[in-house]
Amino acid sequence: MESIQAIKQRFGIIGNSPALNRAIEKAIQVAPTDISVLVTGESGVGKESIPKIIHQLSHRKHNKYIAVNCGAIPEGTIDSELFGHEKGAFTGATQTREGYFEVADGGTIFLDEVGELPLTTQVRLLRVLENGEFLKVGSSKVQKTNVRIVAATNVNMFEAIQKEKFREDLFYRLSTVDIHLPPLRERQEDIHLLFRKFASDFALKYKMPTVKLTDNAIQILLKYRWSGNIRQLRNIAEQLSVLEQNRTISASTLQSYLPTSGTNLPAVIKTSKSESDFSSEREILYKVLFDMKSDLNDLKKLTMELMKHGNVKDVEKNNESLIQKIYGNDDEEDAVYEDTLDNTNAEVISIPEHATNNDETTVVQDKYHFAEEVEEEETLSLQDKELELIKKSLERHSGKRKLAAAELGISERTLYRKIKQYDL
Repeated sequence: MESIQAIKQRFGIIGNSPALNRAIEKAIQVAPTDISVLVTGESGVGKESIPKIIHQLSHRKHNKYIAVNCGAIPEGTIDSELFGHEKGAFTGATQTREGYFEVADGGTIFLDEVGELPLTTQVRLLRVLENGEFLKVGSSKVQKTNVRIVAATNVNMFEAIQKEKFREDLFYRLSTVDIHLPPLRERQEDIHLLFRKFASDFALKYKMPTVKLTDNAIQILLKYRWSGNIRQLRNIAEQLSVLEQNRTISASTLQSYLPTSGTNLPAVIKTSKSESDFSSEREILYKVLFDMKSDLNDLKKLTMELMKHGNVKDVEKNNESLIQKIYGNDDEEDAVYEDTLDNTNAEVISIPEHATNNDETTVVQDKYHFAEEVEEEETLSLQDKELELIKKSLERHSGKRKLAAAELGISERTLYRKIKQYDL
């Protein structure tokens, strides 16, 4: 069995981090077997090196090694790419095609970004892992294959399983052995070593002197977060090698090449939903029910008065305000309404706590009271919910009814009526 240092030299791996050494050690130990391996780690940490080590140290090293980026293949064609297809299986399938699992029979397949696989393809892959069987697209003939699968992902698989984006049974079949590669910020002792290696390589490639860092620049290099990991460090080294005339890189020069998004400062993540967000179906439904309930209550009150007194003129006289509310306001109220809207110096409306409407309490006693009660999951009644939404909207817009009405999805006139209804 080759030593860890020999493997590093053979595959061009730079670094002495204990976590990196442990990952390589696990790859060496698992290589002679046919166990499925899942390589995890952030994007850019070099996950593609582990499958190569496993394949070259296994008994399959003389057979094919195929690396497949699952995230780069469109969902509609990935089954055909992996498992092949028959002639005429779909539009454009002019001839039978072998898939990667058929071509790599006896060898190793590296499935990079396996967390991006569609659920339908995950089912097919699970069958290959369980008994080595697969079906070509458009075929009913079961075929056998003998491949070793090594997968890699930068996705949090437990979160993906919880969100039902990845099958739990497939995850446990793939991760018989889990090899984790640490991010570059956890390999601080390797950062400057890697930079020097990249700088030397690019100096040789572009036939120019090697760039070197000052002591202050080295400290900035070590303290930077490196969200893109080794890939980002390599790009920075290449940019400095090509663009800088002065081959000694100062701290200020290096800082100009580092994106500010890589800072180590903590970030505040907004997780609460905006109060003005009415995109959810429940909020939309509430708004519709509010209007329906308000109109129904007004009509019931008017109908009850007609049933009690029977005299249309008396009812019309005694319930003039209610009729105006349902069917429209007279000219005098319109004038008051317009004056209120035009009064730019009006004070912000003071919104009191909601009080029970006596008229509504009376109506509840009739035999149709069940029509007013709406059972919901939440403890607030629809009337309370409507009042709460109106209050919040008015508070957000400092009493400006025009803006509040637009946010609530109702007209200014309707909002004005509701303000009067609730004595706001």
